[in-house]
Amino acid sequence: MTAPATLFRPFTRLVKIIILGREFEVPENNPLLRCLQYLAPEPVSYGRFCWNEDCQYCRVSYDLGDGTPTRTAISCKLMVQEGIRVKEVTTEIKYCLRTLKLDK
Repeated sequence: MTAPATLFRPFTRLVKIIILGREFEVPENNPLLRCLQYLAPEPVSYGRFCWNEDCQYCRVSYDLGDGTPTRTAISCKLMVQEGIRVKEVTTEIKYCLRTLKLDK
């Protein structure tokens, strides 16, 4: 019998990211959508995400800090990094993260 697999890729530390103006700590070395699942495990698990780029429900706009361009990406493929600033999310992500009270 083998141990159950973990949802997250191996990580040794948490990195700080900003989602819609609020700072959070999430596991390094993981896709952004998986990090959102770290913050809201149950709602993201039940979200309508395909996890393979087909549905587009996890699309985000982000930048990497002051003076960097805003980019659009699919969060199931975007690897998180220290200081990433998520500026816009889809309705599905916003709904799944409702417990984080991102709407100030």
